[in-house]
Amino acid sequence: MATDTRGSEARIDEEPAVEIDLSDVLESVRDAYQYMEMPVERYLLLVLLPSSVFAGFLFVAVLVLGPSFVVAGPLLLLGAFMPLVALIYPLLVRDRHRKQIREQFYIFVTHITVLSTTNIDRVEVFRTLANEPEYKAIATEMGHIVALIDTWNQSLEDACRMRANHVPSPLMADFLDRLAYTVGAGQNMSEFLFSEQDSIIQHYITRYESDLDRLSVIKDIYMSIVLSATFGLVFATIIPFLVGVDPLFTLSAVIVMFVFIEGMFVYVMNNVAPSDPVWYTGGDFSLDRSVRIRISLMVGVGLSLVTAAGCYAMLNGYVLGPDTFPHSVYMALPFTPLVLPGLVMRQEEQGVKHRDEEFPSFIRALGAIESVKQSSTSTVLTSLRKKDFGSLTDAIANLYRRLNMRIDSEQAWEHFSAETGSFLIQKFSDMYVAGRQMGGEPRELGTLISRNYTETLNLRKKRAQETGTVIGVIYGVTGTSAFAFFVGLEVVRVLKDITAQMNVASSVVGTLLHAQVYNIPEVQFLLFIAVLINALFSSLMIRVVDRGHSMTSLLHFVVLVWMSALTAIVTRMLVTSFLSL
Repeated sequence: MATDTRGSEARIDEEPAVEIDLSDVLESVRDAYQYMEMPVERYLLLVLLPSSVFAGFLFVAVLVLGPSFVVAGPLLLLGAFMPLVALIYPLLVRDRHRKQIREQFYIFVTHITVLSTTNIDRVEVFRTLANEPEYKAIATEMGHIVALIDTWNQSLEDACRMRANHVPSPLMADFLDRLAYTVGAGQNMSEFLFSEQDSIIQHYITRYESDLDRLSVIKDIYMSIVLSATFGLVFATIIPFLVGVDPLFTLSAVIVMFVFIEGMFVYVMNNVAPSDPVWYTGGDFSLDRSVRIRISLMVGVGLSLVTAAGCYAMLNGYVLGPDTFPHSVYMALPFTPLVLPGLVMRQEEQGVKHRDEEFPSFIRALGAIESVKQSSTSTVLTSLRKKDFGSLTDAIANLYRRLNMRIDSEQAWEHFSAETGSFLIQKFSDMYVAGRQMGGEPRELGTLISRNYTETLNLRKKRAQETGTVIGVIYGVTGTSAFAFFVGLEVVRVLKDITAQMNVASSVVGTLLHAQVYNIPEVQFLLFIAVLINALFSSLMIRVVDRGHSMTSLLHFVVLVWMSALTAIVTRMLVTSFLSL
């Protein structure tokens, strides 16, 4: 195997830079233009030049027409934004492709190794991978290699070397360079790929753990900034009492800032958290699990609408009365039934994770027994289905029945993946089936897949620990923020009552204290909106960190809303008891 310095360069380039200056940014933009599929001159002529001309036209139009600032401001911003986006667009595309390659590279290498052990031609290996849409940018690169071979009659060695000079990811470029050298030297491609497994697995582990470490740092930053924004919201609640501005304006401005901060952290965490989805992403099958999920969702949404109608009736005095419950309870009650689909999905997701843990032993045993008996998969499953594979046992039995009925084996395995509900089982079982159909040795396939699958599970356990830490931080920040929100509200309420009882001239009171600007129900309503926004974005953060199903966030959302509602009640009780001392 060739030694090349590009391996270390790939690892360095893949890590985020600690210090970024203008020269680094300009160099990155210049490099991005070199990796574009479109020639640079054509891009400058068709994209960058028209956007710059349009920006100049807007600037001249603003100078000539002299519109008001309300109109001129957005026009000037639009004029500056369009050429800037056109300038850095190649950089954004390159970074997106690099991220896609990095996220799928580990599974891709396992897949290409499996295919290399079969009896198909080497070019067919790349052609098969080019038809895998899940690989995104990697599939595009495989398609380029196949096109160079088919259209321009390039050898596999030359095609890999040519694409290594144009691929935006140093990780992929390094791999293609070494593959080209190995193929040109006459070494078998499968031998090269098997020898690469250890280094690629170690790189994947390092990268995964690095992402988790970055996520831990972002979690700490999130806690600091959100608590600062909470202080700003409390300040915006109290300061109108002293300066006389409309509290609805100050609160609305801070809530908009709060939305921006929370949304920014959801975006950042989504980009930093390892892209390792849990759920099956293939075709839609009629499964009992799907029925349970849909029924729970419909029931939860229906009950939420009924509960919301009941709360509306009580608040307007049609039933019981608005004082039946504390006002914060009315905020939480309509969302409470959504806990049903959240719990159902959480239970289903736990089942998927349990089946994930059983799959490596199953696929390893299947490959070993097939290799010994030299028989079909259905024959091997006759005895293997009687073994205890935990929560995976029923799915194995159903797979045996479908294969034994001579149903199309690919469809049978796809249905097996859908029953397990696991993305990993879907990808790795597809690799095993494709390898067996193309003449691969079953023991070798089973051992390779089981080993790489187990490494992924070990990393998922580390991610689960980090997710638990993130959940703890989010719940703690939510409780602290809600307490601060409603302490500010109670302070305003108390000051308003004290001002109304003061025995001084109304003119003096109006000059020094501005209690009249407050409408307590409106302020309380805005604080409820802030609480709901915080609960929504916090539940989305938990979802993007653990890469689970989006419906699992409903459970966290309901719990966070109720935590805030109960905190509001406790806060008012504490303030009332403190004042009565």
